[in-house]
Amino acid sequence: MGAARKKTSARPARAPRRRYWWARLPDEQLLDLRLCDLGLRIEGSPVVRPLARLYRELERRGLGFRPHYWIAQEWFSPDGVPGIAIPFYLLHPRLKRLERRFMGEVEGGNVESLMRILRHEAGHAVDTAYRLRRRKAWRETFGPASRRYPRHYRPRPGSRRFVQHLDGWYAQSHPTEDFAETFAVWLKPGSAWRRQYDAWPALRKLAYVAETMDGLRGRRPVVRARRHVEPIRISRRTLRQHYAAMVRHYRGDEAEKIDKILGRVFTARRARAGQARASAFLRENAPLLRRRVAQRMETSEYLVGELLDHLTGRARALRLLVRGDKRRSRRRVERLLVALTAKARKGVGPWIAL
Repeated sequence: MGAARKKTSARPARAPRRRYWWARLPDEQLLDLRLCDLGLRIEGSPVVRPLARLYRELERRGLGFRPHYWIAQEWFSPDGVPGIAIPFYLLHPRLKRLERRFMGEVEGGNVESLMRILRHEAGHAVDTAYRLRRRKAWRETFGPASRRYPRHYRPRPGSRRFVQHLDGWYAQSHPTEDFAETFAVWLKPGSAWRRQYDAWPALRKLAYVAETMDGLRGRRPVVRARRHVEPIRISRRTLRQHYAAMVRHYRGDEAEKIDKILGRVFTARRARAGQARASAFLRENAPLLRRRVAQRMETSEYLVGELLDHLTGRARALRLLVRGDKRRSRRRVERLLVALTAKARKGVGPWIAL
């Protein structure tokens, strides 16, 4: 969308919430449906208001560009197309539950996390729309966009050269992600980035984004392609096939090992009435575990907390229960966290896989 687009049309259309015939199907029947047969529409879905909010944020920053959007299998903003792919599972609560069951989390599952991701993806779209990565100053600030995209990356939690926006110190993964994360911090309404990042080397990147965006006021995008890349409306893959591929790609052998260890720490069998859920147990003990493991490993509580969130999500998805003595379970979880923290600091683990 160009700068000439009227303000009144910048907001996505609102419509009554849609009803879908498959919403009450059991998981096993739902999994046999093809993605193209879900009949999903963004209009009337939970993402309409957040998308309108994103457009307003761009408008208030003086940017006339509005990224277009479509429904896909996961989040992405493709090279050469200044738009945003919205994951299909965000369009209905039933699909969110299925996503959590297989992936252990729902990226963008609440309004706060959804807006964080939208601002990030909008950064990619702006980069593409104005071909910013081709500029010498962009490359000098963030590095070459042509750098090989890593399968894994080794984050440095203490580094002040990067902003902190999405989990996993995502800005450290690649120059294009560094720009998108920096843009997202700058775009957020009420962002006190000058104060928050005072004396950080990352402040120079934020200042570059602010100056560059100011220079784009009133300018039409160079790239105005409005293609929909890999939309689910043409995907003949079933939900079962989709999640089998996603689990293989994103979770891998290491994640399967973690699930097995969790299954030994806890149990899937209910042995007595009132048996505590493992996910609730982990949330209850999170402050103590974060503090103890961080002190033991001489690392940040933020890193340990992220790993603990991963374990909590998997325990919830696997419907695990506390086995026997809670003190013994806590010791076992602490040992697991120590091992995972050591791997994460070396850049190994599914939570930092791209």
